[in-house]
Amino acid sequence: MTAKEYKPHISKEKKETVAEFVKLLKEYPIIGAVNMESLPTKQLQNMRAQLRETVVLKMAKRRLLQIAIEQIKDEKKGIEELIPLLRGMPALLFTKDNPFILYKKLAKNKSNAPAKAGQTAPKEIVVKAGPTAFAPGPIISELGTVGIKAGIDGGKVVVKADSVVAKEGDVIPAQLAGILTRLGIEPMEIGLDLTGVYEDGSIFKKDILAVDEDEYIAKIGQAGAWAFNLAVETAYLTDKTTEFLIQKAFRDSKNLALEQGIMCNAIAGDILAKAQAQASALKNEAKI
Repeated sequence: MTAKEYKPHISKEKKETVAEFVKLLKEYPIIGAVNMESLPTKQLQNMRAQLRETVVLKMAKRRLLQIAIEQIKDEKKGIEELIPLLRGMPALLFTKDNPFILYKKLAKNKSNAPAKAGQTAPKEIVVKAGPTAFAPGPIISELGTVGIKAGIDGGKVVVKADSVVAKEGDVIPAQLAGILTRLGIEPMEIGLDLTGVYEDGSIFKKDILAVDEDEYIAKIGQAGAWAFNLAVETAYLTDKTTEFLIQKAFRDSKNLALEQGIMCNAIAGDILAKAQAQASALKNEAKI
């Protein structure tokens, strides 16, 4: 449905809201879709205060946000790809920050919480294999009904294998919420849930934005080591490998000359030492 089809049904107040969003969408290069579902008012106020200098956060009904996005899709190519990411209680976030820095800021301010019936799983929820504090009883069948394989070991209930009990986007039923709480699992994240970010025609979704920096740096280091080793093995000269390759060539030629007894200034001492060692070994063997 296009924006033109919506207009006859929008009140003056709603048109003003759409106009405000259109202005912000045009003004800011980075636009994020945010799900504010189950976010406590106090935490929202704290986050607004922390982000005030670099971020504008505006909330509205999904329909109005969609209309605003539709109105500027010809000016900002690909912006309409944000519409499917308007989930739960949607809001739009406007900034000039790098999308990855933005995601990191929001992630730092999140905290875990127990699941409640009817909430949407923010990510895949896995119950890990291992012991529980439960004594044998009806709990085993209760775990089974939510997809958790359980048994008895040492007088206690144990989870036999890792069990995926909900996938990202699934609605959490009351029974599962209760089981997770009893297991001490807090799968919910309280904070601004950034579902995706638009920048210069591209959409960065959560799975791309959630970069593990330590792992990323480690992989870059590993890739560098592999590249260096490959360059050395293939004798490929670069500013990083030239000195090492010259040293390696010198060592290899020195070892070859020593092995073949080729006299030169670089190994004269080594050849004489080798000859001396061989002579001493022969003398001992011959008992001279």
